[in-house]
Amino acid sequence: MPPLLPQSFYSVAGAISDPESACRHGIAVFTPAVPTSGSRTPQIMTDLLITNGTVVTQNADRQLVSGGAVAVTGDRISAIGPAERLENETTPDRVIDADGGAIVPGLINAHTHVSDILLRGSFDQDRGLYDWLFNVKQAALFEMGPEEYETAARLYCIEAIRSGTTTFVENDTALDWNDLEPTRRKLDVYDRMGVRNIYGAGIRDLPVDAGFQRMFDEITARDAESTHPGPDTLVVDTERALNDVESLIEAHHAPEEGQSVWPAPATLATTTSDALSGSYRLAEEYDVMTTAHVAEAEAEVSERGALSSIEYLRNVGYLGDRALLGHCVQTNERDVRLLAQTNTPVVHNFRANMRIATGFAPVTSMLARDVTVGIGTDNSILNDTINPLSDAGAVATAHKGYRRDSGVVSAQQAFDMVTCDAAEAIGRAGDLGSIEPGKQADIAIVDLDRPHLTPSPEPVHALVYGASGSEVRTVLCAGTVLLEDRELLALDGSLNSFLAEATATADHLVDRANIT
Repeated sequence: MPPLLPQSFYSVAGAISDPESACRHGIAVFTPAVPTSGSRTPQIMTDLLITNGTVVTQNADRQLVSGGAVAVTGDRISAIGPAERLENETTPDRVIDADGGAIVPGLINAHTHVSDILLRGSFDQDRGLYDWLFNVKQAALFEMGPEEYETAARLYCIEAIRSGTTTFVENDTALDWNDLEPTRRKLDVYDRMGVRNIYGAGIRDLPVDAGFQRMFDEITARDAESTHPGPDTLVVDTERALNDVESLIEAHHAPEEGQSVWPAPATLATTTSDALSGSYRLAEEYDVMTTAHVAEAEAEVSERGALSSIEYLRNVGYLGDRALLGHCVQTNERDVRLLAQTNTPVVHNFRANMRIATGFAPVTSMLARDVTVGIGTDNSILNDTINPLSDAGAVATAHKGYRRDSGVVSAQQAFDMVTCDAAEAIGRAGDLGSIEPGKQADIAIVDLDRPHLTPSPEPVHALVYGASGSEVRTVLCAGTVLLEDRELLALDGSLNSFLAEATATADHLVDRANIT
């Protein structure tokens, strides 16, 4: 079990001269406010106090505060410590009782696709990657109008918040640069729902060759009556693509308000080396990151020939701490060494890769070489949920069986992948991923008082191996309460009415796209 913080632990963000350094080293620093009289207890002005729970800090030492509390001032965590002491020494405008639950960092979904959530459970599951991509996902996305994109985004946010997710990285690989209205609708939904979003603006600039067209024609012959817009529909000129991404960043990138924009080359098979290197340059120029799907399918490996996907990315200037690589299933030990040497982070999309049988990413080797690994739920129509806790549990168990080694991917490592390691993977370790003074107040309260979580002597063990995500009771993002006692505060109208509307919208979409 991680060390419990001593009862004397107490930390105030404003008292730390170098909060980031202090947090990295597990240091708790307290400088009391100047009292108005020599005998009075210092009173810390606080907007909100979460109390009476076990604080799973996820700091450098993975410390726990049993019977603890977290103070929030504005959008930041201002203090952590024993509940009794913080209750005496703060003057909160509002108190939230965790009622013995786990107080955890808001979860981070490092790779996901939002819009195809309306297709959940609507098609034959026995499909490979390209069969699913061309005959299901793309077939429906090209039929969707702006209102349907908005409905999908709203449904996604509802599920994400209720699972304890406060940050997600959306990979909009089907972005039509000639019509940005769906993008604007989605970003508006994210803003209204209050969840922190990183929008990966998809780039496709590689003209389709005869071989790819032949593969597309052969695969889509299975569902000839479905919508098939063609593999070159979204292809744009390289310079235009990079300029459009830059314009989108300038118009919508506002991380202090919860919205970020990254360049997102779709796949190596659909983007040129110029688009990849140009995306990395844009990331450096605007102090953001870039993300791409890499080495997901065996076909990509065979297409590369002499170079692996990772070697190719190194050669064209797309490896480094600003490039977040999704999947990395078809990689070998040399690839892992290159990832480690270049500090390139990876997103493990385990459940989705299992559903379409693309294989096991060598995550145990990555962790052994200190590659930063986050977890992504990927497509909700492959995963069927967007619940990071559920995926963390799957990752922590499946790799043990695959490696026949019960010591690999511990519960703590899996939980790191949806909190502090995920924050590092998306370039936000300085303000997300842990409950530490000075960081963003992204916090979830998980109810542990459930039969399937009783007893729970080690909360991280319970969260990873026992929790399903439905136990999340309260969620804050940047200090704003989004979910309280399982009620979504930003939801207009009845949840049941909206779910009925989303179901009807999905039925109509599937019929129009003729998906089977």
